[in-house]
Amino acid sequence: MNKVTDCKISAGNITFTNAINGAENCVKLLDDGALEFHCAGGLDFFSDPNGKLSNTTLPILLVPVENTKPFTLIAKVTPEFTTEGLYNAADLFVYSCDSLWQKLAFEQDEYGNHRIVTVRTQGTSDDNNHDKLDVSSVYLKISSDTKTIASYYSIDKKRWNMVRLYKNCYPKNIYLGISSQCPQKGSCTSRFEEISLSHDNVSDFRLGE
Repeated sequence: MNKVTDCKISAGNITFTNAINGAENCVKLLDDGALEFHCAGGLDFFSDPNGKLSNTTLPILLVPVENTKPFTLIAKVTPEFTTEGLYNAADLFVYSCDSLWQKLAFEQDEYGNHRIVTVRTQGTSDDNNHDKLDVSSVYLKISSDTKTIASYYSIDKKRWNMVRLYKNCYPKNIYLGISSQCPQKGSCTSRFEEISLSHDNVSDFRLGE
């Protein structure tokens, strides 16, 4: 089980006060206000149903939130996609512990496509591939009204596409987070821009608005 440690990294309107796997040492704040998140090869967060591919070594920056109140986390992400970078991605996280979490990712698949991916983990991971996108950057959003939690993506931050929705069964105190992943070869440096956390929720969970 990973230990949550203290840190202080500010980006957008968020101050990330916690981390796992040394995430505070993997980030750099750029002059234009963006956050650059570097991930070495072989680091991932996944609980394989058959146990063979389980890996919880991924560095993740975290901010605590009260799950009894609404929240919406948004970021524009630009992962480093490479020819050898299978499953390279930029992620948003909902994290309770190593066995209870969700990530929303812009990820490279087995065929070199770049697509939206969600992974919901309750003991083991439920991994889902979603839409394929021919862009380098995308907006990701996770929103909860305390009862429902949903994940979205948008190209322009205006029209949102819902990719996953389920009952919010997380405990009272959880973390939201960001990360860059590189489960296979090479490395992945992801760029995060327009990072924001608000204590409200989307008014229409189907449209994400």
